[in-house]
Amino acid sequence: MPEPFRVVVLVSGNGTNLQSLIDRVHRPGHAEIVLVVCSKTGAKALERAEQTGIAARVVAMGDGGREERDRRLAEVVGAASPDLVVLAGWMSILTAVFLDRLPDRVINLHPSLLPSFPGMHAIEEALEWGVQVTGVTVHYAEVEVDGGPPILQEPVAVLYGDTVESLRERIREVEHRLLPRAVRLFASGSVTRDPERRRRVRVDDGGDG
Repeated sequence: MPEPFRVVVLVSGNGTNLQSLIDRVHRPGHAEIVLVVCSKTGAKALERAEQTGIAARVVAMGDGGREERDRRLAEVVGAASPDLVVLAGWMSILTAVFLDRLPDRVINLHPSLLPSFPGMHAIEEALEWGVQVTGVTVHYAEVEVDGGPPILQEPVAVLYGDTVESLRERIREVEHRLLPRAVRLFASGSVTRDPERRRRVRVDDGGDG
């Protein structure tokens, strides 16, 4: 019997994207979420993991700063032997101390069509610019914030009269589909990153929707 595809999910808050992964991807013995790591105590995401029987840990920022936190995070995540690490609302910058331990195995979700509107306020900036289309990107996580090459992208129309909340809600609906799809593609071996031309990513989706 083949080994399960092991997924670790990093979260910071409510965990709605974690829930979408639990509902659409998590199948023990197949593509399995083996650990949830949260950046703070008391987050709703921890309850979601507990209710599903998934192991959960908290790795918070301490007095030693980000690099010391990332050393601890790398130890916790590495002990779970992940095939893929998913940043599903992890609201903290990761350094090379963590990312270099897991090359090409960390992906992030961002609420815009990168490279447009990187950073924490992508939805607000899209509205301020008056763009007619924004979207969702799943991309490789790298030291440059929101700078890794895209794996999947899907557009979301910006409607006249949209507010931050109304646009965020439609973006969230796409996130809840696109992130599980990305994990399934990794689990099936359908994502390839060019070892030489590092911004080139091939996705053989095979009709995965």
